[in-house]
Amino acid sequence: MAKDRNVYTSPLVERNASKEMAELFGAQKKFGTWRRLWLELARAQKKLGLDIKQVQIKQMAGRLDDIDFRRAARYEKQFRHDVMAHVYTFADAAPKASPIIHLGATSCYVGDNADLIIIREALELIAGKLAAVINLLGKFAKKYRSLPTLGFTHYQPAQLTTVGKRATLWCYEFVMDLQEIEHRLETLPFRGVKGTTGTQASFLELFDGKHGKVKQLDKAVAAAFGFKKICAVTGQTYQRKIDALVVNTLASVAQSAHKMCNDIRLLANLKEIEEPFEKSQIGSSAMAYKRNPMRCERATSLSRLVLSLASSPQMTASEQWLERTLDDSANRRVVIPEAFLAVDGILQILINVTGALVVYPKVIAARVMAELPFMASENILMAAVKAGGDRQELHEKIRLHSQAAAAQVKKLGKPNDLVGRLKADIAFAKVDLKKILNPEAYIGRAPQQVDEFTRDIVTPIRNRYRKEINKKVKLNV
Repeated sequence: MAKDRNVYTSPLVERNASKEMAELFGAQKKFGTWRRLWLELARAQKKLGLDIKQVQIKQMAGRLDDIDFRRAARYEKQFRHDVMAHVYTFADAAPKASPIIHLGATSCYVGDNADLIIIREALELIAGKLAAVINLLGKFAKKYRSLPTLGFTHYQPAQLTTVGKRATLWCYEFVMDLQEIEHRLETLPFRGVKGTTGTQASFLELFDGKHGKVKQLDKAVAAAFGFKKICAVTGQTYQRKIDALVVNTLASVAQSAHKMCNDIRLLANLKEIEEPFEKSQIGSSAMAYKRNPMRCERATSLSRLVLSLASSPQMTASEQWLERTLDDSANRRVVIPEAFLAVDGILQILINVTGALVVYPKVIAARVMAELPFMASENILMAAVKAGGDRQELHEKIRLHSQAAAAQVKKLGKPNDLVGRLKADIAFAKVDLKKILNPEAYIGRAPQQVDEFTRDIVTPIRNRYRKEINKKVKLNV
């Protein structure tokens, strides 16, 4: 069907998220899952002794995905109730099952359980893409494990690190995010078969007061959808705190992405590292020379959206009165899909960026050598003392030479000439300045830390997510 260009559509779908994530939050997935929930409820009820015919089960099973959405829309306009609209639409498609569809259930049986099923699948998708980012950053870190670069604290020159070690800092935050997502997946509960206010009264009535059968029904339906855990108790809905925990976990991914992309944007300005720039890509409509970090900018932009969304489920959870209110519904329909779609789009970008980061070693080396003489001044002092000099006199000479060199840089815009000044000073004639000014002497255990990190942290993730890591990612725009 052609798009209606007069109607707003979500940029998250059109420009950012993958097709597979967008489909998870589409109508077909949602209402197809509702029908599967009705089917598994009927199957479990039949197995536990209710008068449900096999032909009814068979008819339901045969009409899970051929959903007449126009018919459902007409019913919803009539009833002003989305669940009943789809009950009637399913009953029309499977008329023999009409008497037993939604038997004993409340709207949240399909609504909440379907949401949890979809959230689980969406988290699994996010986990796989996070693993892909971790894998690519691990490879990048390994490749540049020993390349000295100027470290920054307060965005001021600090001691040296390596390009690879810096990448492990980005990577480790994503590792923590993955651990949190895996925890969410491990502990995510099914709402289950709980009834209108969570008391299971309707099901107790259906099973003639047999508590054991009601409990079996709850477990059977959860097992049919692969859930290890069921909410211990509920009101009409599952605890909206679960939504808050899930979206906060997504916000954590956004935090990590925002930090890394900001760093890359800063480094791009220094001409040390850039995101990939395609052959025909235009950086600016006016300034033809520009290479704007547009992918990282888009990722930070989406990250801010997710961070802002994180507060909404918290407020929703706090506003649920007694067994439930309906002021959660409209909010959740927007916040949960958009948080997942945005994070999926962020990870699509990060896979693209981290898989082809451009490094400029000569620019990096020039910046290192512009600052290293200042950083090495104490080592130079110690070497000159060992060669027979007076510590206090040498300290004063280095102080004066350093200030003069700094003036050359800051006041005149000239290169740092501290090394030349020291070479010209007889007091430092016996000092091997070339040896002292070897950048690799100032990077500590950075290369070994990269090796240990990739071995102990990245490799196990690669092994767990090998299939997901090998999937290809294509940006929408």
